[in-house]
Amino acid sequence: MTDDTPFENVAEAKRTLSDDAREDAVEYQHELGKLTARERIDYLLDDGTFDEIGRLASPMPTTPETTDWERSDAPADGVITGFGTIDGREVAVFATDFTVKGGSIGHAGGRKMKRVSERALDRGLPLIMLHDGGGHRIQEGLDAAPFARGDNGFSKLQTTLSGWVPVVSAMMGPAFAAPTNFAALSDFVPIVDGTGTMGVAGPSLVKAALGVDGSKDELGSARFQTSETGMADVACEDDEACLDAVRTFLSYLPRNARRDPPTTDPEPPADAAVERLREIIPASPRKGYDIYAIIDGIVDRNSTFELKPTYARNIVTTFARLDGRPIGVIANNPRFKAGTIDTAASEKASHFASLCDAYGLPIVTLTDVPGILPGPDSEQEGIARHSAKLPFELARATVPIANVVLRRGYGFGYVAMGGGRSLDSELTVLWPTAELAAMGIEGAVDIAYGHEIDSADDPESRRQELIDTFESRTDAVRAATRVGIDGVVQPEQTRDRIRRAFERATEPHDPDWPPKKHPINPI
Repeated sequence: MTDDTPFENVAEAKRTLSDDAREDAVEYQHELGKLTARERIDYLLDDGTFDEIGRLASPMPTTPETTDWERSDAPADGVITGFGTIDGREVAVFATDFTVKGGSIGHAGGRKMKRVSERALDRGLPLIMLHDGGGHRIQEGLDAAPFARGDNGFSKLQTTLSGWVPVVSAMMGPAFAAPTNFAALSDFVPIVDGTGTMGVAGPSLVKAALGVDGSKDELGSARFQTSETGMADVACEDDEACLDAVRTFLSYLPRNARRDPPTTDPEPPADAAVERLREIIPASPRKGYDIYAIIDGIVDRNSTFELKPTYARNIVTTFARLDGRPIGVIANNPRFKAGTIDTAASEKASHFASLCDAYGLPIVTLTDVPGILPGPDSEQEGIARHSAKLPFELARATVPIANVVLRRGYGFGYVAMGGGRSLDSELTVLWPTAELAAMGIEGAVDIAYGHEIDSADDPESRRQELIDTFESRTDAVRAATRVGIDGVVQPEQTRDRIRRAFERATEPHDPDWPPKKHPINPI
């Protein structure tokens, strides 16, 4: 008679680690308004595609008080790891389990995380990290012998993954310390509002190190990390919305940098959205307008997915589709700081440009910029160097770039957005409403002609005369006379001009001169 005991032992050992066998832990997690780690993976992946690794992992404690820990004390060592598919495309995934030692990462769990990450590197798979816990497990870190290895090469591994495969860090619970370090090297960081937190250290450690009290919300809430720091890309109302955002983000990107981004059926914008383009720009250059309406009149219908929508709102960074193909759009937003580029806007836009270039998404820049933000506060933030980041990333990009000047293109802001011959762009055009100059005309007149104005019989009249004279030289028709741009297009023609320009840019662009390793980022 066949002895089934070994088979039954394995089956029973696995069963005890399931959610069904841990009712109290599951109930506790649900009471916190969160899905369990396994429920999150099941929701994220296509049905029946999850292949788990390391399910039977046991803790590897080192402190004397915890050397008797067993598998039952830390099921799967508190992290669920494996592979599956999203929309039929292979991914690697791990999720920390808050019901196991507060979601902390032990030695065994760390080995599991590294295993799936190495497979993601070798096989070119997107890596998705679902964080719900407090970083490194303290009970396994108070020993120099294991800690001498540092993070066991995970930072090096993430750096190698960067730009090769999309990397996601979803902050779905308390995620101070290590998870935040992972997020800093990730391409997309959604956070769940109300339950997700992030930061280099939680309240207890801040109190111990600095003697400063601070709540989790003050140090790392969703609002703080999306609107104030820009560390997180989007705030989501619950776990399901967060996981939906992950799926949406990945839908714009290829499996890895060698593959093409996924395409969908083209869906042109509504006729009304295109017709409205002529009416959006106000007659007064001092008035703002809806930049999102302009984007909607150019890209495929309902195809946008904005990153960092509440951070540095003077610039918009959004994925979209053009004729079914993913693109990135960078647009000045005149309703916030008049679209001026400041430190935060430069960081936000440059990172987005780098992301698009890494994964082969053409970039459209929509320009209405009065310049770079001046002043002592801005200078103290290092605007002189920060403002170089966006043109740096656009200039090093190998994907096609199209620049459209909607209204103002002033000073270095025009250059930073890729205006004119600042870049080797596929297309650089103006709308009839565009006006170009080295700086705002009124300010320029006051600086350059101040003495002449003051000495005039009628200073105010002379000032206005000079302003009118120079403003007559900033229009779109004059800007096109010396081939500094490719032409002037009507707003309703913009989509087709960009589309055709990108269609022509099919040959790879990989300059090999001069022979160097890479340019050096301004920051």
